[in-house]
Amino acid sequence: MTRQRLAIFAALAQLGGHRTAEEIYELVRTQYPEVNLSTVYRNLDLGVALGLVTQTDLGGGIRRFEFVRAARHHHLVCQQCGAVAELEDEVLEPLRAALHQRHGFVAHMDHFAIFGICAECQSRRQAAEAQLPG
Repeated sequence: MTRQRLAIFAALAQLGGHRTAEEIYELVRTQYPEVNLSTVYRNLDLGVALGLVTQTDLGGGIRRFEFVRAARHHHLVCQQCGAVAELEDEVLEPLRAALHQRHGFVAHMDHFAIFGICAECQSRRQAAEAQLPG
């Protein structure tokens, strides 16, 4: 465990939640100015390969990293306002079972993002449509 690697993982822990490599890099370079962004990515990718860190795209093609939690969780991402809500793993269990039963496929859905429109944005859209003459 190098000092830089330790600093990268410590920054991820300190920041908490789902963080971009750039956010982690900004914190690490205050202590280790010689660290570059590619070093941060390499170490985060190593954390993913070792099963210590998860990576998820919560929209915009940007990878976000988080330490693995004891309980798996997933995300609902609103494509209109960008809100992100957590989704319990139990909700996806019937899908896993159906994939296995119908296709003999064992799905590895450890950290999943589902995109759509949140209830609040749907309500705003319905309210706006109700205001239209018609």
